Amino acid sequence: MNRLRLLRRAFAFAWEGLAWAWHHQTNLRIECFIGAGALVLTLWLGADLAPILLVSGLVLTLELLNTAVEAAVDLATPDLHPLAKRAKDVAAAAVLLAAMIAVFVGLDVIGPPLLDRLGG
Repeated sequence: MNRLRLLRRAFAFAWEGLAWAWHHQTNLRIECFIGAGALVLTLWLGADLAPILLVSGLVLTLELLNTAVEAAVDLATPDLHPLAKRAKDVAAAAVLLAAMIAVFVGLDVIGPPLLDRLGG
């Protein structure tokens, strides 16, 4: 197989995974809408877009990794197991931590120009 065909297949698999996650993971959709709202607000305010894109991408990436960890753990051990729970909880904690950091970055980047715009 030539390299271009392999690359196309790799992208097709990645898009398939993204589409599956979009259809089956409510949190991913919620985080996408929140991120899109933050991007629109950032553009409207003329604030620095790069930090908002970065933290939004981080949250979404970690949500996809969390989904992958959950699927792999479920495949490895469908029974309840303390280590399976720990793996799932830690992966979820990574998403939570990134989301909390995204809120602080958003407040830092969007907060001041929003207050100026609102007359505060």
